[in-house]
Amino acid sequence: MTRLVQDTDSLRSTLWYQQPASKWQEALPIGNGRLGGMIFGTVAQEKIQLNEDTVWYGGPKKANSQDAIHHVDEIRRLLFEGKQQEAEHLSRMALMSAPKYLHPYHPLGDLFFYFLNHDKKTEAYHRELDLETATASVRYQIDGYEYSREYFSSAADHVMAIRLKTNKPGGLTFGVHFMRRPFDGGSKCISSDTIMMVGECGRDGVQFRAGLKAIVSGGSVRTVGDFLSVTEADEVTLLLAANTTFRYDDPEKACLEQLELASGKSYEQLKQAHIADYSEKFGRVRLELGSSDAASKLKLPTDVRLKQVQEGQDDLELVRLFFDFGRYLLLSCSRPGSIAANLQGIWNDSYTPPWESKFTININTEMNYWPVELCNLAECHEPLFDLIETMLPNGRVTAREVYGCSGFVAHHNTNIWGDTHVEGILVSSSIWPMGAAWLSLHLWEHYRFGLDTSFLADRAYPIMKEAAQFLLDYMTEDSKGRLVTGPSMSPENKFILPDGTTGNLCMGPAMDMQIVYTLFTACTEAAGILGCDDEFCRKLNSALERIPMPTIGKYGQVMEWLEDYEEFDPGHRHISQLFALHPGEMIHARRTPELALAAKRTLERRLSHGGGHTGWSRAWIINFWARLGEGDTAYENVKALLAKSTYPNLFDAHPPFQIDGNFGGTAGIVEMLLQSHSGELSLLPALPKAWQEGTITGIRARGGVEVDLEWKQGALSKAVLRPSRSGIIAVYYASPLQAYCEGKPVSASYEEELLKLPVEAGASYVLTPGV
Repeated sequence: MTRLVQDTDSLRSTLWYQQPASKWQEALPIGNGRLGGMIFGTVAQEKIQLNEDTVWYGGPKKANSQDAIHHVDEIRRLLFEGKQQEAEHLSRMALMSAPKYLHPYHPLGDLFFYFLNHDKKTEAYHRELDLETATASVRYQIDGYEYSREYFSSAADHVMAIRLKTNKPGGLTFGVHFMRRPFDGGSKCISSDTIMMVGECGRDGVQFRAGLKAIVSGGSVRTVGDFLSVTEADEVTLLLAANTTFRYDDPEKACLEQLELASGKSYEQLKQAHIADYSEKFGRVRLELGSSDAASKLKLPTDVRLKQVQEGQDDLELVRLFFDFGRYLLLSCSRPGSIAANLQGIWNDSYTPPWESKFTININTEMNYWPVELCNLAECHEPLFDLIETMLPNGRVTAREVYGCSGFVAHHNTNIWGDTHVEGILVSSSIWPMGAAWLSLHLWEHYRFGLDTSFLADRAYPIMKEAAQFLLDYMTEDSKGRLVTGPSMSPENKFILPDGTTGNLCMGPAMDMQIVYTLFTACTEAAGILGCDDEFCRKLNSALERIPMPTIGKYGQVMEWLEDYEEFDPGHRHISQLFALHPGEMIHARRTPELALAAKRTLERRLSHGGGHTGWSRAWIINFWARLGEGDTAYENVKALLAKSTYPNLFDAHPPFQIDGNFGGTAGIVEMLLQSHSGELSLLPALPKAWQEGTITGIRARGGVEVDLEWKQGALSKAVLRPSRSGIIAVYYASPLQAYCEGKPVSASYEEELLKLPVEAGASYVLTPGV
């Protein structure tokens, strides 16, 4: 029944601990994309904190300011004239929405267990989360008897399953109930083995139901009050289903149907279906970092290892575990049919969560999805595309009502209903009309990795075009004849004017113009592939000739604004002016060396003033250094992310918890090993000296290529390319490569440091160092 801790192979992809979770940042997350739980694993009074992805307070709002359209031109005039405070004062009144803030994502509730005769000394306590099977478990001994608890959330059967087991005959007696303090709506008894929690999220919000069914072996179950009461059982399976009126007219009926179907299967059948569904996706990618002390590290609990990293030790196996944990979280909170991953994925225990646990789209939501294509989980992108399509009609209205423009626009936050108005009251963050443009680039990236022209024609390009159409209408000419966005800002930083005035609002901040360049270029390329919209492309190309490009400032840095202002906070967590480096492609380590050097100085300046002090910012910095080819520096930031911004359960600490740091860190590790932007595959572009040997298999590159890499003594030993399309692949590596297909040499040529490799779809190509 138990597994020896010394069995290190079984612990390679496992978070494990020797004590119960005393707080949320120690609890273990499970999820099926839609239904999540945080497992606290206490012995006598266990708690599982629950989330369902559509439990949002309130409903959609028509909140666009009706006065905005009458004042946009005046705000621009004030900004052009240098009247900073007047412009921001008017903007605060005229542009902000009413009501000001979007409503929060809420917990579903808590599931509490009370065990009889468990207030005794506990021995051999062990709890873990197995990333290979997406299963959490707890085991312990009392009076020499063994007890175990196992948990998973099944996408295959739409339920959370919990199995409690003991080898003490009749040793399980407990009560279990739902609670949702301080908004507890109570539970009702459906039958002797089933209870149902009832609730709603405000007058305009969703109604929800959560049902719990018990199946006992060797004992009995009944309802007492609003508890399920289990007496003298040997084994118990609990099945939990939850639904809301966001998806179902009758969520209670949906819960009962899901429970009925799941209870028709044995626990082992449910578990095997869950593992089969999950492991096929998780197993697509494997990373090994050749750690020489792996065996000794794996014998230590995860929290102990994390503490050692905080004390300055190296732990390559913990880096690999963190990478795998990011992929696990992605599969657990963003599946086809689920809502997109919010600031906390799906795991939120607060009714007033930080930043309402929304979708913050000036970096955080986008960062959530950086790993999906790289890590061969393209289907996990689907919920984000669904969200963008939900935003589209609202964004058209906001574009028209607020700015008098066509196309569609979104600002720095949205919610489950896809609201797009200027949300909030803070001038430092709210007035940023680039959310739709940045999000639409994710559709383009999905195409670039998969090369599905039907997707490009039917979903991606129409949305990209409308985001670009807004920007064509929205941009205005400055005194130098340039086309610039505005009013806008560089999220969420301030500048200092020569007279000492501080400001946020501006015209043409660097990030805006870089997003404009990237989107317009993507649209023209997409239209060329589809053979459409020649006139629209001419407009885009004409605009591209007039927008400001990245500029180097007085400190040798990439300028953040049109003018070389002093920064109010030189160590600010946002590093928006480097969008052109990552995820954009305007700055390239080899092709634009002066801008690459300026990007490096920008990062050094940020870091010297305390930058990277939040988890997601540190994760972005990993990706920046990887793009610059600085592997050792990138790895120092990987270690800093673990040491300074990671909780004991490996959740990212903003602080508090934000999941974007997990996802950004996972993406950054891949960027260190493979890059495929700017029309080339770059192999091991930022391999740190600490990673002397290793392999990674199953990762994806733009251009429809799956890639395996193997390296020894800090150098590439073999790369395998599996293209889905025939054509020419351009490959960059620091030394010459020889190509083979089915053991036979492939005729390839070098042009400007790039190996031009002719490939056929479905074949496998091996690249090795050589002349």
